[in-house]
Amino acid sequence: MNTLPDKDPTLRDLLRIFHRRKRTIVVTASVVFLVSVCACVFMTRRYTARSVIQLQKSSSDSLGLDSLMGAESGGASDSLSVNVDLQTQADILESEALALKVVKDLNLEQNEDFKPHFSPVGWVMGLISPRGPEDPAHASLEDSPGRRGHVVKAFGSNLKVKVTAGTRLLEVDYTNRDPKVAAAVVNDLVQALIDYTFQTKYTATNQVSQWLEGQLGDLRKQSEELQSRVVVLQQGSGIFGVGGTDPQGKPVIYSPVLDRLQQSTAQLSQAQMNRILKTSIAQVVKTGNPELISQLSGTSIGNSGSPGVANSLALIQSLRLQQATLQAQIDQDSSQFGAAYPKLIQETVAMKGLRQSLQEEITRIGERVQNDLEVASKAERGARAAYEADRSAAEKLNDKSIEYAILSKEADQSQELYQDLLKRLKEAGILEGLHSSNITVVDPASRPASPSKPQVPLYLALGAGLGAFFGCCTALLVDAVDNKIQGADEIEAMQIPVLGIAPQIEAMKANSRAIMLDPRHTDHAFGESVRRLRSGLLISCSGRPPQVLLVSSASPEEGKSTLALNLAASLSQFEKKVLLVEADMRRPVLRNRLGLEGTDGLSTLLSNRGADRGLLAVPNNPNLYLLPGGPTPPYPAELLGSQRMHTLVEEWRTEFDFIVMDSPPVLAVTDAQLLEEMADATVLLARVGFTTRAALERAYKLLLMHRKDPARPAIGALLNFVPRRSAAHFGYYGYYGGKKYQYQQG
Repeated sequence: MNTLPDKDPTLRDLLRIFHRRKRTIVVTASVVFLVSVCACVFMTRRYTARSVIQLQKSSSDSLGLDSLMGAESGGASDSLSVNVDLQTQADILESEALALKVVKDLNLEQNEDFKPHFSPVGWVMGLISPRGPEDPAHASLEDSPGRRGHVVKAFGSNLKVKVTAGTRLLEVDYTNRDPKVAAAVVNDLVQALIDYTFQTKYTATNQVSQWLEGQLGDLRKQSEELQSRVVVLQQGSGIFGVGGTDPQGKPVIYSPVLDRLQQSTAQLSQAQMNRILKTSIAQVVKTGNPELISQLSGTSIGNSGSPGVANSLALIQSLRLQQATLQAQIDQDSSQFGAAYPKLIQETVAMKGLRQSLQEEITRIGERVQNDLEVASKAERGARAAYEADRSAAEKLNDKSIEYAILSKEADQSQELYQDLLKRLKEAGILEGLHSSNITVVDPASRPASPSKPQVPLYLALGAGLGAFFGCCTALLVDAVDNKIQGADEIEAMQIPVLGIAPQIEAMKANSRAIMLDPRHTDHAFGESVRRLRSGLLISCSGRPPQVLLVSSASPEEGKSTLALNLAASLSQFEKKVLLVEADMRRPVLRNRLGLEGTDGLSTLLSNRGADRGLLAVPNNPNLYLLPGGPTPPYPAELLGSQRMHTLVEEWRTEFDFIVMDSPPVLAVTDAQLLEEMADATVLLARVGFTTRAALERAYKLLLMHRKDPARPAIGALLNFVPRRSAAHFGYYGYYGGKKYQYQQG
């Protein structure tokens, strides 16, 4: 369990994890990449054949009725129609009907791709989902739902139809392990689409033709009925069509009633005009003024009268002229000869006669004018009566004429529509053959030269990328679940002082000597780490340095005996007298490592007061002495916690400058806790990638409970077995160790 405080990881933390778990990353990436390589090697080669077809623009009306209905298409709607048509053809290519047709044509059920294969996922789903009825034995593909569904699914999984944007082109791809089959499927599928389109248009045109034949029969009957109604209406109303139309587009018709109305209208107008003229003459004559009456002669008004009136007007005008001439003569003679002039008297008498004749003629013309006026009035009344009668008959005929015009127009339109549809129907038989499919093959499918799958570069690149990704994910996962100590920063996070790190060394043989005692490796990195630990321990306590040093670990196999031996050797190189006490009486190893003889040791010294001290001098190092563990006693903890042990430690303090005790692991037994009460300083080892955080923390707390000086606990941790190229080494020192520091057994 991770006991470190939570904190947000940084990029540096991730890089440290990746570096620390680089072996996991490399192994995972190698496995994934190897899988991709195996996929490229052992995958079945599959070939993709491609055909390009073009969807040409065509009229949606095979009978050419668009122009008849006035249909027009704009640019936007035409573009949308093209997209819809392309997508429709793509869906038809992917339809079940065409798939089954191609499967039958090419007998694809015998192809390896269409044979049933065991699928673990399908098997599990079959156990969960309900199954339908089994396919009948020896049934056709249409009557076998299970086979049909499998075949259609296998066909669709290998088919790809793509609409090329901005064009009228469709790309049809099919993939199969046999290149010949792939090309044959594509070509057969395209031909099936062409046949389907042709048959669909032919059937639609034929159906429309049959429907129009029925409709034309009804339309012909309707046209004949309209023509019959027009004839009946003509016979009943006296209205006749003369053909053509007037400027307003109305049909030209003729009717006797309308002709009579026109004549009576003209007669009435003439009678009215005649009466008005007669009335004007009567009014002038009624004034009795010869001058006014005489002026009517020769005018249009005067000439409009009867012959008698005209003669009277001419006579009055003549008498008026004679009167004027005679009056002028009278005036002349009166001025020249006087009133008694005989000729003047005759002229005066003649004047009276003229006036009397003029008056009599005026009276006669008045009578004649009155008679003419009465005749004109009677004529007007007769003309008006005839006009009213004709107008009434015309008004009755007006509704029938309108009905005739409408009915005649409907009959003409019906006849035109019938003739046009009949013409188009006759053309439909030809159009059915001429209007073939609007699909053309641009590039027919041919046998592909190289397989499309597996795509080796893509698979290898994908394998490398996924390998690196899964490797990093695995490294993060392993690091997250791994509770083992990986660096000194983790120890510091647990509030445990870090005394240093010790690099990893190769496994040593049973009779090998300590590195610090080997003159060939005086500059080894492990030796330097022991010297650094020695310096840290000597200056850790102000005043007097610690004399009794305890070396322990949380668990076995963490290198405490090796460190205790090398630490003691390092202290002895200060010309100090050092005693190395092997307090781990359960598993003593130091005697064999140093190649010393004998069997007695600490266990003998503690259990027998009269026994020899058993101190052994280390060869080639006069300042270093070893007290081996001796035979394994039945109760080591009781011996280490005895008063005898305390007494011996006090004696050793007076005899030696430093006492280094190699104790058993803290968590395994209680020996280290008992020895902690006698030690001045303690080195607690933690092995990289081996010691867990919980174990180290628990061991530290147990030692802390038995410390000699509660006010000043001198317990620190040393990170052991740190690889020279590891993130832990770099994280502590800031560089990687060189090869010159690698220790090898000579």
